[in-house]
Amino acid sequence: MSRDTPTTPDDAESSETAEQSETSETVEQSEPSETVDSLGEFGLIARVTAGRTYPESVLLGPGDDAAVVTAADGRVVITTDMLVEGRHFRRDWSGPRDIGRKAVAQNGADIAAMGARCTAFVVALSCPADLTVAEAEDLNAGLWDEASRAGGAVVGGDVTAGDHLVVSVTALGDLAGAPPIRRDGARPGDVLAVSGPTGASAAGYALFVAEVEDHPDLLAAHRVPQPDYDAGPAAARAGATAMCDVSDGLLADAAHLAVASGVVLAVESARLPVPPALREAATELGADVLDWVLGGGEDHVLLATFPADTALPSGWTVVGGVGDRGEGGAGIVTVDGSEWTGVRGWTSF
Repeated sequence: MSRDTPTTPDDAESSETAEQSETSETVEQSEPSETVDSLGEFGLIARVTAGRTYPESVLLGPGDDAAVVTAADGRVVITTDMLVEGRHFRRDWSGPRDIGRKAVAQNGADIAAMGARCTAFVVALSCPADLTVAEAEDLNAGLWDEASRAGGAVVGGDVTAGDHLVVSVTALGDLAGAPPIRRDGARPGDVLAVSGPTGASAAGYALFVAEVEDHPDLLAAHRVPQPDYDAGPAAARAGATAMCDVSDGLLADAAHLAVASGVVLAVESARLPVPPALREAATELGADVLDWVLGGGEDHVLLATFPADTALPSGWTVVGGVGDRGEGGAGIVTVDGSEWTGVRGWTSF
């Protein structure tokens, strides 16, 4: 399950780039003062579900007691995660649309990490009665935007009143006949690889806290992650032996793989992909860029191990290797041959 940025207590979400923040088509134009309280539970549900189209995998969408989604392979991959206002996002940093996108993205990345493709999302929403209908529609637009980008659709959920905005998403996925890529399959001699750079979300959080606005791409990366939903199935086809989503931080999530597989994951810092913008922001803030790259979460790239002779899929970068921990030895992660003493990752408690 995805978490928040270790260096970034998962307090911020997003308003994103201009393209990402455009409001998608809504069925009705809401009055600025109209609230979810005045519209009512079923009025809100009707508003946010009207006019939507669904992929072939959805046999029955919202409107009944439950949705019906195909499971052609006979198995369903399922995961769930929750975003809580003040803990995982701040509404003064993030627009409703971005909160919706992030809620879906962090679940969709978990589906991809199993080597599967997303088919459907179920959303439970708790919100203050004075949330405007326009804000609820923007949140819904974000949910749908990201669900569509992931290859699925929002097929149902629930709405209730609460003191704070809380978005809980359950994602379903399809393995298309392939075995799931678990965390316990890494073997000595494998290589360790990532599907993209890490640290951008942590950098964005640090920039928000410092009130520095001259790195818009990093701010956007903290507001809304951009998972590559094709990276997981591609890794599975290439023969990945173990895989997980990087939500708590590269080292924290690498530790999950190491422990599950009973191996040593040896990260080589010189091989980590570090974009120039990340180095520039670290210099500007006086931060250690490796704290962000190794300990920052919420990037939702994938971390996987592959046999050493594997031709990695496009976008994947080797960042280390897998060593033998010995008979009955517990799995560990090292950086350049030693235990890392910097930021290790996010924890929920």
